Amino acid sequence: MDNKDEIICRCQEVTRGEIEAAIEDGATTVEGVKKRTRAGMGLCQGKTCQRLVMKIIAEKTGQKPADIVPPTFRPPVRPVRIGVMEEDADE
Repeated sequence: MDNKDEIICRCQEVTRGEIEAAIEDGATTVEGVKKRTRAGMGLCQGKTCQRLVMKIIAEKTGQKPADIVPPTFRPPVRPVRIGVMEEDADE
């Protein structure tokens, strides 16, 4: 298997090649890669692939891994009461 075909983000099935293309397109942060490829937007929200994406960015840009800006996490737009979710589960 070609290294570019390696799946980095399993949730969104984003390959190393797609991430490298995003970096060549100007992405130098995890957020930049995420916006271009959807890596980190799946069920795990980047818990599985974030470090791999950061490593690839470091390799391709010559940055130190510690200098790469981590992604921002956004809470839900508004709070939801547990009872509302519980009611929907019964349907």
